[in-house]
Amino acid sequence: MRHLPVTRTALSAPLALVVLAGAVLLPALAPPPAAAADSPGDALLGMWLTEAGDKGGRARVEISRQGDGYSGRIVWLEEPDFAAGEKRAGQPKVDLENPDAKLQERPILGLEILHGFTFSGDGEWGGGTIYDPANGKTYRATLSLDAPDDDTLELRGYVGIPLFGRTTTWQRVE
Repeated sequence: MRHLPVTRTALSAPLALVVLAGAVLLPALAPPPAAAADSPGDALLGMWLTEAGDKGGRARVEISRQGDGYSGRIVWLEEPDFAAGEKRAGQPKVDLENPDAKLQERPILGLEILHGFTFSGDGEWGGGTIYDPANGKTYRATLSLDAPDDDTLELRGYVGIPLFGRTTTWQRVE
């Protein structure tokens, strides 16, 4: 069996192409950097369990980023249907208390109730509103976490200034 001499050039050119192709292709295949997850304001992101309301059970609200702001949508209801004895017993809950008659048939499940919050620093978010489907009213609001990994979110809804408002506490859930 005759062996052909291997030259340095013959091996290094294909090897160089493989290395070059890897250097070009691997970064293109890698997921983009998670810059949004590095934002301190993103500590608010996730699923939150509300307190029980005056007109029903608790809800889970998923808070997500919307551009530079944050919003929250109801994704689960402890009591998703109207109770026995109510006019619409057994039917999925809708936004009956909304002052706009055109919106009174929209489902509560999937409803955006937090809107327009921006991170102000030190575990505080402001500039947003909260909609209360139990009474059909929208309030200015602030949100606060004591620490980025805190599992307790304080939400203060108010009319005019925060002094004239009410605070509720939500718990982070998986």
